[in-house]
Amino acid sequence: MNEELDYAEMLEIPVETVTVKRKERRKKGGRENDLRDKLVEQVNDRMEETEPDPAFAESKPIEREIKPHAKRDKALRRVVVGEFVAVCALCAVIFLTNIFLPASAINTFVKGLFRGNAAEAADTRTYADFTLSPVVSERAGAELAVSESGVLTFTAACSVYPPCDGTVAAVGGDAETGYAVEIKHSENFSTLIAGLDELYLAEGDKAYATLPVGHSSGNAEVRVTFLDGETPLTCYTVNGSRLAWEL
Repeated sequence: MNEELDYAEMLEIPVETVTVKRKERRKKGGRENDLRDKLVEQVNDRMEETEPDPAFAESKPIEREIKPHAKRDKALRRVVVGEFVAVCALCAVIFLTNIFLPASAINTFVKGLFRGNAAEAADTRTYADFTLSPVVSERAGAELAVSESGVLTFTAACSVYPPCDGTVAAVGGDAETGYAVEIKHSENFSTLIAGLDELYLAEGDKAYATLPVGHSSGNAEVRVTFLDGETPLTCYTVNGSRLAWEL
């Protein structure tokens, strides 16, 4: 207002003839606020006229499946991967040693693992490869005799032992006639024991030279025959209860 009066005095206009109009000042940002309010009202009116979309009517939290054993599974996978890498490394070492060191210890060991069952199935040892053990104990006081055909006989109340380790290939007889047992030591070498009153082993059982295969009451003669295939062996000697090959 003072600016208008000063301007009038400068132009030599009487102050009484000057009409001063006061112009109201709008608050800063008032127009923007009005536009915003109108826009909000329009949006609200539209939302009231239309039904809400059920897809957005309610928000649900996303449920995530939590695996309690995730860490353990991850550790197991690492172990499996580590074992696989170790096996691959071992195979590589075996392959290289097969090429450059065919007679190495690891090659011999691995070959023995794969050929173990085959070696047992095809035992080509001969009777000379075995050391004979006594078939009766010295305390039994049995007198052993050998016939010209190689049959070892004795009569005594005692336990009867196999001469070598082996497997029971067959059993026969009964309590009245006496039991008989065939012990197979290798593919070609076996022992036939007959005249036992009691038999402790069955077919397929392992027989050991330190364990009795049966018992004799001393009422019947016990007969022991060593066989090379189907041929009785006569090439052994008897010294008391001890047996030895005569080579």
